Amino acid sequence: MPKIGTPGRTVEVLQKYQFTFQKKYGQNFLIEPRVLETIVDAAQIQADDCVLEIGPGIGTMTQYLAEQAREVVAVEIDKALIPILEDTLSEYSNVTIINEDILKVDLEKLVKEKNDGRPIKVVANLPYYITTPIIMQLFESHVPLHSITIMVQTEVAQRMQVGPGTKDYGALSLAVQYYSRPEIITHVPPTCFIPRPNVGSTVIRLTRYEKPPVEAADESFLFSLIRASFNQRRKTLVNGLSNASGLNLSKAQITEALEQMGLPANVRGETFTLEQFARLSVLLYRGK
Repeated sequence: MPKIGTPGRTVEVLQKYQFTFQKKYGQNFLIEPRVLETIVDAAQIQADDCVLEIGPGIGTMTQYLAEQAREVVAVEIDKALIPILEDTLSEYSNVTIINEDILKVDLEKLVKEKNDGRPIKVVANLPYYITTPIIMQLFESHVPLHSITIMVQTEVAQRMQVGPGTKDYGALSLAVQYYSRPEIITHVPPTCFIPRPNVGSTVIRLTRYEKPPVEAADESFLFSLIRASFNQRRKTLVNGLSNASGLNLSKAQITEALEQMGLPANVRGETFTLEQFARLSVLLYRGK
């Protein structure tokens, strides 16, 4: 089937269906074949893979995925795109289209039905406004997952792979690096999309760890600590954690834990490594 990932073919499809872009869904369709090929190559799709594509749009990347994977499940929230997808993907018998919000999909059930519970690969050109919630749901739901290869806003991609002490370092950085090994693949200019976004984009691959690189006493408690530490960046770790609702930690408890780690009471969360957060979580969880 002819590829639709070019400016001319994309406009042709959009005009045929008189499609109107929905700003609330953050829709920007890729129109550069070389970028599409780069994404699919980076995802390392094998003939027996089951791929979950989030936000297929008009099926531009879905076509490439369907030609390499055993099965592709494309989840699209915009019902106006469903008849377009049924048309552009009509020749691919290995594609299932689901009209649903990805945050409401029972991913565990989906993986069990489509891939016998074995790890899937996720590929997506994610809307900027909902990138973080989607990534966190994929990781925190503990769905069997091999990797996530996604196009995101460049600023978000940078946050995913930076270390402590930088302005982009935060809860997202730590969560991504706890669950996966992030690797930036390529940068993509606004000219590669219809309509053109106002910012640059980046393709990043997150390869899921079989086992996290650090040990925490309780995963949920660890991330509660991390979020509280970055909610008020200018505060010390002691003040940030002791003021956080739900943690129920006293300044004395936190100070004592920091002393056991050989750290001063005025240390700030943005200087902490993932290993240090894990160690702190063990000490504080033990004392609860």
